[in-house]
Parts: sequence; structure tokens; C-alpha cells
Amino acid sequence: MRTRTFLTALAAAAMVVTGIVAATPAQAAACNGYVGLTFDDGPSGNTGALLNALRQNGLRATMFNQGQYAAANPGQVSAQVGAGMWVANHSYTHPHLTQLSAAQIDSEVSRTQQAIANAGGGTPRLFRPPYGETNSTVQSVLGRYGLTQIIWDVDSQDWNNASVDAIVAANARLTNGQIILMHDWPANTRAAIPRIAQTLASKNLCAGMISPQTGRAVAPA
Repeated sequence: MRTRTFLTALAAAAMVVTGIVAATPAQAAACNGYVGLTFDDGPSGNTGALLNALRQNGLRATMFNQGQYAAANPGQVSAQVGAGMWVANHSYTHPHLTQLSAAQIDSEVSRTQQAIANAGGGTPRLFRPPYGETNSTVQSVLGRYGLTQIIWDVDSQDWNNASVDAIVAANARLTNGQIILMHDWPANTRAAIPRIAQTLASKNLCAGMISPQTGRAVAPA
């Protein structure tokens, strides 16, 4: 009996040394809520570094890609999927959709759906209108493609040269189910990733997926 106890303790110690404990169900049970980390305007030459930062810190996110960049960087779209991210539609050329006709909006949406699918990103189910600008015409077009419109609860202001501290503080305001706006390209956003992970963990919040049914962050499927 004493030998069995010793071996059990030895195995547990080995798990700690090898880092296996970090992936135990106990950690998953610590999630008292889920938030949606979102990154707009990719994929780009910055995407690989962003994906590495997210993976290294155990975070998953929704990538709202522009169709023109998905078409130009198909390998980065498949890399997003390979890194465990969710890929979504952010229009083809990032126009002010509320100033366009229904046909023009349809073109922005449909071409992006096709570009992302061609790049290995699957068929998006989520759409974020550029600048958060929307109206009934936009909503009607989205309905044709089965897309759920996603805005955000918190704006990190990373597009406006927000500091690393400010981006981390913005993430700290998130509560269960909420979504934050960030972008693929700012260096400060990438630098903030480790602290974002620490901040969420301190609040027992985990990075989740955005439900196409509710438009809120939920546990990954």
C-alpha cells in the first residue's frame, strides 16, 4: 500500500514537471464565464505573430477577416483555423456599408464568404460591419447568407494608438458573455496578449466562441 502511495505521488510530481497538469479538467472548471476576443482587419503580415502570442497564452479568438486580405493571404486564413481560432466575415473592402446599395452590400458579403472558404476558413457564420455601422438593408443582406451580426461591448481603442496598459485595462472591463474589439495589426495589441490572459484568468474568465444564435460569448463547442 505504501509503495502504491509512493508511486502515485511520484507520477503526480512527474506531471507537474512535464506541464501536463496545466491541461487538466480542473483548469477548465475554473471558467466562471466566457468572453469574446475579436481581431478585425486581417489576415496580414502580422497575423502569424498574433496567432503565436494567442496560442502561447492559451487564448482563442474570433478573427473578423476582410475578404480582400483573405484572398491575398490564404495561407494565413488556414493558419488561423489551425491555431484554433474562429474565422468570420468583415466585408471585402471595409466600406461604410450604410452608404451602399443592397447589391453593393451583397457583393461585399458574398465575395468575402467565398474568399474565406477558398482559403480554408470554412463558411463564416458571423459578420462584423466595418466601423460598427449597420442598418436594416445590411441586416436583410446578412439574412440571405445566414450571418449573425456582431458588434462589441468594449472597444480597446487599439486602432487609435491605445497603449498596452490601456488595451489590458479595456479587457479587464469584460464580463461574462461580452465581446471586445481589437485588431490584427497593432503592435501594442500583440504585446498586451500575455497580460490579457493573466487578467482574464484572475477573474476566472475564459476566451470563448461567439454563438451565432445569441451573438454572445459562450464555451467553445
